[in-house]
Amino acid sequence: MSERVPWWGLVSSAAAPVLLIGGWTVAAGLQPGEFDSVADTISALAALDAADRWVMTTGLAGLGVCHIATAFALRPLARSGRLVLGAGGVATLLVAAFPLPADESGSVPHTIAAGAAFAALSVWPALAWRRSDRKDVPAPARPAVALGAAAVLLGLLGWFGAELAADDGRVGLSERAVAGAQSLWPLAAVLLSRRR
Repeated sequence: MSERVPWWGLVSSAAAPVLLIGGWTVAAGLQPGEFDSVADTISALAALDAADRWVMTTGLAGLGVCHIATAFALRPLARSGRLVLGAGGVATLLVAAFPLPADESGSVPHTIAAGAAFAALSVWPALAWRRSDRKDVPAPARPAVALGAAAVLLGLLGWFGAELAADDGRVGLSERAVAGAQSLWPLAAVLLSRRR
């Protein structure tokens, strides 16, 4: 297999979790009073009434750009998976562009963008595998690894959905688990693809 992951793919995939996890950590620390990361969402940190909302907004926008760049870089993986990863990056940019309003009434554009981002970033590994008899196919392009990664991400997404429905105080925790895993899998895919 002649495709290689360029160096900038490693940079973009490594920057993604730093921007997301660093963004929510710094932004939560800047909120007045106690911000409950277990109960409160990531989007609350970029809402129109959040203190220093630019921190999380920048983190989300940077995350979206990183996913798009990583999608271009992951040449050894199937194009369909890479397109869905890139679409997840675009949807993440839209999450940053459509913040939650200050009155906590919700936002249809934000909800649609967030739903599209979560869905795309959970299913893309399942579409990234390739049929090949060659031994040099990287692990993320093998069906068992790709489908396993998607199963884990979809399981975490299911937990987040259940917490949203139950509204029992762990929405923030479940969202951080799925979003964190979604930001780390592209890095793992790049590292495994470059190891060949």
